[in-house]
Amino acid sequence: MNIVPQLSRRDWLRAAAAGLAGGALRAADSEPFTIKSGGGEIEVSLSGDFAVTHASTSAWVSTAARAVTTYFGKFPVPKTLVQVRSGRGRPGVGGGTTYAEDPPRTVIRMGEGTTAEQLADDWTMTHELVHLSFPDMPREHHWIEEGIATYVEPIARAQIGTMEPERVWGDMFFQMAQGQPAANDRGLDFTHTWGRTYWGGALFCLAAEIKIRERTHNRYGLQQALRGIVKAGGSIESDWPIEQALATADKAVGVPVLSELYGEMKDKPAPVDLDRIWKRLGVERAPEGRRVMLRNDAELAAVRRAITRRV
Repeated sequence: MNIVPQLSRRDWLRAAAAGLAGGALRAADSEPFTIKSGGGEIEVSLSGDFAVTHASTSAWVSTAARAVTTYFGKFPVPKTLVQVRSGRGRPGVGGGTTYAEDPPRTVIRMGEGTTAEQLADDWTMTHELVHLSFPDMPREHHWIEEGIATYVEPIARAQIGTMEPERVWGDMFFQMAQGQPAANDRGLDFTHTWGRTYWGGALFCLAAEIKIRERTHNRYGLQQALRGIVKAGGSIESDWPIEQALATADKAVGVPVLSELYGEMKDKPAPVDLDRIWKRLGVERAPEGRRVMLRNDAELAAVRRAITRRV
């Protein structure tokens, strides 16, 4: 059994360059190995040919697990399986899917020419492992599963220092509007477009984050609410109704924000005033390029800093 050390992005790339695993991985070298993080075990298996070293692949999974453990206070499940499959497609990490099995199982696809740098910059593994933290939902609530994973992933990476806050807020600034309701929208439970599922769910999370922090004077945020679910035994292995999951999260922070917001957004279009949110947080488009500037004199600058503060 291999227990992979927690590596920074810089150390990770140094390990890859040094070829600590003795060169590229081949199918014959892909014996499963185990990573421990936050009280959980992740059994990783590799299928196919890989241009990256074992050290790089192991660190990729380990770093994602550390981000999830940091955000939720513990790893969400006692054991999970991660299956990494390479193929002849374009280099880089492709899609991923997490299944509510016993134990839960995540399948990640990547091109066989994927580099260590691409793994170091990847978001997919963290996104998929975040899915372990919320009860398994039926199709009409798929948006809450994908929305939490979309919203939490970059924040969790910022909290362990592998993503800069400017990039977290910049990505949200330029992409979050994809979650706004369009014509004929019937609310999050009944509008199953890509934008409403992923970014609509993330928009719900951002709105909840701001409301929780305002009503608790920045003492608590969505992170503490979601930790409440995990602490109460909620995970992808749980079969809870959405109302129970949100009520459990609300109880953890002492304000019923998630339940109230769900009532507003579940069955009717409920646009979120993003322009006002960005102004209050101090997230402002830079004069040049697809970048943002972060203003520390904004009304909710302290809230913004608290969300991505390194742990």
